[in-house]
Amino acid sequence: MHRDPHPRLSLDEALSQRFIALDPSGYFLIKVDAAAGELVAEHYANGIDERGLATDPDTGEVISCRASDPRSPLATYRGRTAKELGIALTEAEGPQPLSRLDHALYLGRELQKAELCLAQGLPYVQD
Repeated sequence: MHRDPHPRLSLDEALSQRFIALDPSGYFLIKVDAAAGELVAEHYANGIDERGLATDPDTGEVISCRASDPRSPLATYRGRTAKELGIALTEAEGPQPLSRLDHALYLGRELQKAELCLAQGLPYVQD
């Protein structure tokens, strides 16, 4: 019997390949601003087509992960830690930019990862 030497990595890779229902409230691009010592979450609007793909709400075109066309965020959130930014995203006054629990959990994981990269001076790549 062959044992995987990196079972957590394989599990994580497998889970990353599952179908994900998109949040109709939009999506986030997370970045690290090392110069400011902050995490940045840009919130973008999207539609969802019959295949479950994110679409540009103005054109109806599918949004590519590798699009060279810069879109303008609806809002930009900044914080020094994942906790600070997470609270801003989920507990602020007014309408919340998230409508799905799985999306909130995903953002929490990504913000923790981005915070670690910021603290260690490593490049951050969003999953």
